[in-house]
Amino acid sequence: MPRRARLTLAGIPLHIIQRGNNRSPCFFTQKDYRYYLRHLEIQALEFGCDIHAYCLMTNHVHLLLTPRESDSASLMMKYLGQRFVQYINRSYKRSGTLWEGRFRSCLAQDAHYVLTCYRYIELNPVRANMVVHPRDYPWSSYHQNGEGKQSSLITEHPSFVGLAESERDRRAVYRALIDARLTDQQLRDIRSATNGNYVFGSAGFQREIGSRLNRRVMPARAGRPRKGD
Repeated sequence: MPRRARLTLAGIPLHIIQRGNNRSPCFFTQKDYRYYLRHLEIQALEFGCDIHAYCLMTNHVHLLLTPRESDSASLMMKYLGQRFVQYINRSYKRSGTLWEGRFRSCLAQDAHYVLTCYRYIELNPVRANMVVHPRDYPWSSYHQNGEGKQSSLITEHPSFVGLAESERDRRAVYRALIDARLTDQQLRDIRSATNGNYVFGSAGFQREIGSRLNRRVMPARAGRPRKGD
């Protein structure tokens, strides 16, 4: 059975997860994390992706971005992945694959859903019991989004900008959202959408994207279909 085409539209935010093969480590030293971030910025600029949030875990990567063209994210991830694999294989005298097949992704609706993706990504090290607070983890965008550290890599999404008029107030509102953490339902919803290549958003937004792409963008309902469906 052919694999489902990836859901992607220019200008619609995309949450991406890319895992190491068999969940094996992708990063081994601080130099590896820095190399990935440097080339993420290069490839994002090359292919037209605005990066809003990221978290580099030991064996996987989370990104939140907005592609300027429908194929921007796929091209960025292809060339970034190839460059990073070459670097890792050369540095550690290894060969073969590093990543677990295609990256997983979901389209995200603006406002509440995009901000949920921000929080999901930057709270990942906390959920993994690696740190108590995201500020304690060095390889995420929390330092930019939550604390105002300057970075040429990060572009604030309009939903983030809309949190408050001033930058100082924006950071404060966002830190309060981070401290509130995510509910179990929010975690289930974003994981289901990302792993299934669906839309993370309201029913109305799902219908809108489904109509634009002329395809199913949410999980099929359980059970036998009703007559006429």
